[in-house]
Amino acid sequence: MSRHIAIVEDDTELRKNYAEALQREGYAVSAYRNRPEAQEAFSEKLPDMAILDIMLEDERDGGFALCSFLRARSDMLPIIFLTALNCDIDRVSAMRLGATDYLFKDTTTLDYLPVRVSSLFRYLDAFSRPGTGASCLVRGPLMLNEDRLEVTWDNKAIRFTLTEFWILHALAKRPGNLKSHAQLMQAANTNVTDNAIAANVRRIREKFKEVDPGFDCIQSEYGMGYRWVD
Repeated sequence: MSRHIAIVEDDTELRKNYAEALQREGYAVSAYRNRPEAQEAFSEKLPDMAILDIMLEDERDGGFALCSFLRARSDMLPIIFLTALNCDIDRVSAMRLGATDYLFKDTTTLDYLPVRVSSLFRYLDAFSRPGTGASCLVRGPLMLNEDRLEVTWDNKAIRFTLTEFWILHALAKRPGNLKSHAQLMQAANTNVTDNAIAANVRRIREKFKEVDPGFDCIQSEYGMGYRWVD
């Protein structure tokens, strides 16, 4: 049976393009133009994944409201924000509401979106497979659970997007080793600019500093990349 993906996007052309890109990969897609329409459908049956814009018609935070509605009904439902809003405040708000990932419209092509969706489903399938033991990476107060895609620092949970998680994993896996922008891009299974990688690393640092203001384990090497230092 095909996975069912719900797209909530108020731009008619974008909604159509996203749906067709995913349908070409064999997904069943339902598309909605606003929060009330989507919420009514979700009340009857949850999709296997939800892709939400934040601004929906006249609701500035319509996508956030939908995320809260969905997360109250399922802890495991993957929720991706696909938005033009690239403000860190919006990203942080999305993660705190329980979003699984946060993508920008200007860097998410119609070829890339299905790949990202497929990658996320593979991660979730691996996590739910019976008999799979937890695979954890521990570096001092840092613990990364690769199966659950969870991160704790000094036993405090920190929520990261998938891109941020795998960038962090690549850095912490081999402390002291320099990782270039290209290597981090490959580790995160993404295709973005060096500036986007730098922005992700900045957000990773900021999230650690929210729970530990003295955090300084990610070292920058100007023009070369980053390394994890214990």
